[in-house]
Amino acid sequence: MAVVGALGAAQYQQQGAAGKYNQAIQERNAQVAEQEAAQIDKQLELDLARFDQQFQQLQGETKTAVLKSGAELSGSGLRVLRANAEQAEIEKDIMDYNAKIGQARKFEEANFARIQGQFARQQARMAQVGTLFQTGTSLLTMSEGTSFGRKPQSDIYSQANLSFARSR
Repeated sequence: MAVVGALGAAQYQQQGAAGKYNQAIQERNAQVAEQEAAQIDKQLELDLARFDQQFQQLQGETKTAVLKSGAELSGSGLRVLRANAEQAEIEKDIMDYNAKIGQARKFEEANFARIQGQFARQQARMAQVGTLFQTGTSLLTMSEGTSFGRKPQSDIYSQANLSFARSR
């Protein structure tokens, strides 16, 4: 009986350790996803800075081309510069929107990983409860073969004699 109890205890501990391990893995996955979300934000800053630099270069080249042609920076030349500026703002808004969508996805991945970790831990707890029940059932079944859990023989004989005496 001691062996069954020891094996049950060992299995119980192992299931608990496995649940904690799986939860820790999912927590790490969540942290990685959150770090990737932060990286998306940093990448956006770099991309916007690079875009602004390229846009300023484009505007400078456009001004140079207009002035080189002999025209003044008025009328159609200004309309081209204004259209470029408006298009640049639209592009920057699109970049910002895409970054926010990417971040939201990464945060959702992190949340899902944490949920999976909690689920793995809960599964381990349920397995532990099952182990406790199985071990308890095994111990009770084994104890039925001994005097533990049964009435002593003397009580059974006493009841039989009492019943016999009453019937007379």
